Amino acid sequence: MTSPHGTAQVVVAGGGPVGLMAACELALGGVQAVVLERLAQPTGQSRALGLHSRTVEVFEQRGLLDKIEHQAPVWPKGHFAGLRKVDLTKLAGKHTYALMVPQSRTEELLAQRAVELGVEIRRGHEVTALEQHPDGVTVTVRTDDGHYRQPAHYLIGCDGGSSTVRKLTGVDFPGTASTVNAVLGDVQILGERPQARELLRLPGGLFGMIPLGGDRYRIVAVEFDAEPVARHIPLTVPELRETAHRVSGTWLEIGESYWLSRFGDASRQAAAYRVGRVLLAGDAAHIHFPAGGQGLNTGLQDALNLGWKLAATVRGTAPDGLLDTYHTERHPVGHRVCMNTRAQLSLMHPSERITPLRDMFSELLDLPQVNTYIAEMITGLDVRYPMPGIPRHPLVGARLPALLIHTPDGPVSTPQLLRQADALLLDLTDSGAPGDLAKPWHDSVRHIPARLDAQEETTGLAAALVRPDGYVAWATADATDTQGLTTALSTWFTPDATSIPDATSTDDVTSTDEQEGTR
Repeated sequence: MTSPHGTAQVVVAGGGPVGLMAACELALGGVQAVVLERLAQPTGQSRALGLHSRTVEVFEQRGLLDKIEHQAPVWPKGHFAGLRKVDLTKLAGKHTYALMVPQSRTEELLAQRAVELGVEIRRGHEVTALEQHPDGVTVTVRTDDGHYRQPAHYLIGCDGGSSTVRKLTGVDFPGTASTVNAVLGDVQILGERPQARELLRLPGGLFGMIPLGGDRYRIVAVEFDAEPVARHIPLTVPELRETAHRVSGTWLEIGESYWLSRFGDASRQAAAYRVGRVLLAGDAAHIHFPAGGQGLNTGLQDALNLGWKLAATVRGTAPDGLLDTYHTERHPVGHRVCMNTRAQLSLMHPSERITPLRDMFSELLDLPQVNTYIAEMITGLDVRYPMPGIPRHPLVGARLPALLIHTPDGPVSTPQLLRQADALLLDLTDSGAPGDLAKPWHDSVRHIPARLDAQEETTGLAAALVRPDGYVAWATADATDTQGLTTALSTWFTPDATSIPDATSTDDVTSTDEQEGTR
């Protein structure tokens, strides 16, 4: 049966936070997305608990932060390999903390936003097969009422670590299998409330008790060098209690259970994030040991990167190769997350042979430079995308920081300017030269003449081209220097007029030294 809804522009398989974020970004880009979620109702399970600094920035950028910020506990510190020394307050930027937000709340918030933007969410609809052809993709969908075929221009697989979309597309998922037996439960603790414990290394493995409010706790127990129990075998309360006892020596009086799960340290990454008209994001593209709470945050950043690029491609306004930059930019990020989570698990091994290494690493974390390096890596603040051929500037490839500026329409913050996910040419000069060069792209890039607020520290910024995801594609500290601007405009956006600046102009000429120094 062909879908009675007709052809969708983009189908998103998976209605978790990553799939919903991708759908929201597509909608902001003027593209209609349909989300197909296997589960008939949201689980309500807390799952991931933290939103890192970079994600908090993005939520502010999209106008979502005020819906959760005042309700969520703030974490001023993070951990690496269980060493809770990572000081988030020393990070650069406005949001130098993490927010303790249950995944269920993040999913609820993004679902509400998606509906506001006109996204169709079909719950109880599971993708079971797909076919690619030159003009699109067709997925077979199973529901309680039977099957139907849904044609679309593109498909995004956000359907988890066991992704059906990835398997049906035939994408390799290389990496390492799990070597630990790990269990997790959000449960009611009866009797006297025990003292909360961070994830600690004990002779028996790793054990933690995280308070979730009232008499609810998250119990985590990890046994090293143990035969993992198959993930499909349901975890029971008695098994959770017994595993926790073996690891910690603590006997827990457990009442009601709210969520029980197994996990492991398998670390795998999709060989390709794009195959034709099928793309992968979130756990469908990368899985790893849940150290530092990086999984959900990395997936949300995948969606942010992909959304505007796919929207431009569907609209027919994308320059050649734009969609391929999704893999180019995000695959190295996923690889780095898999690397650092494996390193953390190695340091957490209870073997006495690891103790000296762990002690030395603990000392290294006392060095401010090392601490900041680790904090930026865990939170994603160190992500800088390559911008070939663009002259060097500290902001090129990085996110635009939150700045207060004054425009002809009044004062505004840069996150507010990015709320509708359009590209910006932020012009803090009086020359008008950046705006003149960008005129052929006036339908794709919004020119914002402004001046920095007097309270802002010196940023060395005179003008910047900012992509819809908030990353800087070009910047200059010299009001008279527009070298590289038309190159950046042509790389990321299609001109909407025939009068394009001469490709041989000095604006596009980058010296060999500058090219080699471009990040």
